[in-house]
Amino acid sequence: MITILCVDDEPDMEMLVMQQFRKQIRSKEYAFIFASHGQEALEKLAEHSDIKIVLSDINMPEMDGLTFLSKLKENNITELKTIMVSAYSDMDNIRTAMNRGAFDFITKPINFDDMDITIKKTLSEIEVYANFRHDREKLIAIQKDLAIAYEIQQSMLPKKENPFPERKEFSLHGLLQPAKSVGGDLYDYMLLSANRLFFLIGDVSDKGVPAALFMAITRTLFKTHFDNYPNADLKEQIIHINNILARDNPSFMFVTVFACILDIDTGLVEYVDCGHEQPLILRKATQEVEVLKKKDGGLPICLTEDFPYFSSTFQLNPGDSIVLYTDGLEDAHDVDNVRFTIEPSKQLLKYALINEEPTKVNTELLKNVNSYIGDANQFDDITLLTLKYHGKQ
Repeated sequence: MITILCVDDEPDMEMLVMQQFRKQIRSKEYAFIFASHGQEALEKLAEHSDIKIVLSDINMPEMDGLTFLSKLKENNITELKTIMVSAYSDMDNIRTAMNRGAFDFITKPINFDDMDITIKKTLSEIEVYANFRHDREKLIAIQKDLAIAYEIQQSMLPKKENPFPERKEFSLHGLLQPAKSVGGDLYDYMLLSANRLFFLIGDVSDKGVPAALFMAITRTLFKTHFDNYPNADLKEQIIHINNILARDNPSFMFVTVFACILDIDTGLVEYVDCGHEQPLILRKATQEVEVLKKKDGGLPICLTEDFPYFSSTFQLNPGDSIVLYTDGLEDAHDVDNVRFTIEPSKQLLKYALINEEPTKVNTELLKNVNSYIGDANQFDDITLLTLKYHGKQ
């Protein structure tokens, strides 16, 4: 039921309104409250918080309609829709009323059919505004939830520039820049023993909140398994994690992973490639950027149970680095929708960053791709994990 406040000093107005709108009143579509001037109208508004529309004459004793409109604004009563009533010849005051915030007007002598149409039009506007406000509040709530989700997701990822300051044999750094409030990329690292370092990077097939949830599950599984079984075989661990994720996957999501274990004493890296991008190896001796040769058969995790993942190795020599990245780096697009590719990053690494520490490598690579993206929307999450091997000290 819509409550309407009718403000008019003519004594027969109440009777006419109640007669003309008797059907709507009887069906509880409308309810009317009456006041004879602006001051009384303000008092009625204070008593009845459910009033949605005000029908107000302009020329009234004690407080006229224009002053009443000003008082509504002073008291910050802005959600009401006010329809002003005056003689057709009183256009100057009607214009003033509209400039002071009136929604619409009708002229005297009152045509009650026109009044009904005007009320319905006003109610339609009220409904549009109410829906807008509801949607806005939902959007604000979603944005708050996403902000919290972003903080939670970021807190799950290691962010220290030098996470193992006591270890001089290596240094590493990771960063993640999501395309949306939250994303599906992940990285992690942990010491499994005094001479074994585990590190990985991953990319969930989707984006946004679903990908972020899948990312959290995947990272938790990796962290739990390698924490609990630090001496277990790398490929067997990944086979086990794949089976857990693939067993119940109604959304058919998957995650590409590149997982490694560094032998800190020798620089030998054992890795399992689960359909991920080819890492870049920065060779100190030759000052070249080497693309790790891709092995066949590394399906992304969660596509099928019991997939026979296998491990391979490559050698890091003192001064060498390895750069792991997700496809957001090479698939970035500029405002003309031209793909960035991996070549600019390889050139930057070779000529400016090949001897630098991981933190600088990552920040400069990210700065370079962000400069290329410019005013375009970021296409995908961008994640970098760089490890530099210093060798035995």
